[in-house]
Amino acid sequence: MPFFVRRIAGVLLALLVIALPPVAALAVVFATAAVTDSPPLFLGAGALTLAGSAYGLSRAATVLLLPARSRTWVAALAAVAWLGLAAAAVLPAGPHPAAGAAPAGVRFWSLSTGSDIAYVHATATAGVHRGPVVFLHGGPGTPGEGLPAVTGALTEAGFDVYVYDQLGAGRSTRLQDVTGYTVARHVADLEAIRALLGVDRMILVGQSWGASLAAQYLAQHPANVRAVVFTGPGPIWPGADPGGDTGDPWARMSPSQREQREELLSSPRVVVQALLQQANPNAAHAFMGDDEADELLHRVAVLGKDTTGCPGSQPARVHDNHQGFYSNQLTVADFAHIPDPRPALRTVHVPALILRGECDFVPPETAEEYRRTLPGAQLVAVRGAGHAIAANQPERYRESLVAFLDALE
Repeated sequence: MPFFVRRIAGVLLALLVIALPPVAALAVVFATAAVTDSPPLFLGAGALTLAGSAYGLSRAATVLLLPARSRTWVAALAAVAWLGLAAAAVLPAGPHPAAGAAPAGVRFWSLSTGSDIAYVHATATAGVHRGPVVFLHGGPGTPGEGLPAVTGALTEAGFDVYVYDQLGAGRSTRLQDVTGYTVARHVADLEAIRALLGVDRMILVGQSWGASLAAQYLAQHPANVRAVVFTGPGPIWPGADPGGDTGDPWARMSPSQREQREELLSSPRVVVQALLQQANPNAAHAFMGDDEADELLHRVAVLGKDTTGCPGSQPARVHDNHQGFYSNQLTVADFAHIPDPRPALRTVHVPALILRGECDFVPPETAEEYRRTLPGAQLVAVRGAGHAIAANQPERYRESLVAFLDALE
């Protein structure tokens, strides 16, 4: 082989040492992860592929470019370098602390579904008890902390108030099999809560995704709902939104916030987790556990927490009740494939109130679909409020909620 041809071939092989080993290793990782949840197996297979391909290509390049005495150690050095880079990129940077001890007032339900659900409760202070009001948080997987500010008005009106962390979020159960985070499981948990409370019917107040969950429960258990309030509602069903558009709060971020968000989500470890999740959610969960993933979701959410209100709104409070990454991811994925609940909801005659803030990032057509679907539902536009009406316009929220519930028979 002519000298210059050897040189060109050697350089091309050296370039392949840079490009091919990580591609081959990732392909092997994802192929292996599709059939096993074990990180030692799928990461080990990837590491062997990475080191072997780096060594083999480097060895071939050195034959063409270097004297014999240098070839082995240069090829070995290339393999070790790639392994070091990969380890630095995909191994966890450090421990990620779990949630601390539950504060005073937090209790737990052990449900018949197998879920241990954290909740807080306030008892009616009026002379007559008018039944439970159960609040459903948004996300999925993004609970609040403690009782809502409207609790005092509701207990004075005779209602018991319950707020709980949905499965996989807050202080509630985390599943080992993350494919168990489904809309059906959330509905089953809510029905088990009703049975545990020992009531025939309950009042539901659903915020954002919580409104979507309330609609799903209402479609399946209409006789068990006395009334329902949807606030800043998410989709009643994904297929009902025009063009699948549910709004984008991230579009309201400042350039600096968007840059920070992209930095969080584009790290090699997070990218590998996201790709693994497509191949095998349980492999992704084994690779990046709940504590680390929940912390990631928390950091992203804090960046965008003030993008959902009207301009000039007061900053939202940050709390320590952990969000649920896998509950969020897998529930959203399942939600996209559930049957349309609207045919069942069109036959339901339950008092329903829909509150939508004028600055809500979720399109107005979403709230309008609730009004069109549920017979007799009232839709109220709230000026000066965004997605979180209770935080942006607390007095209007309290007045609307209490007046609606006071009018119940």
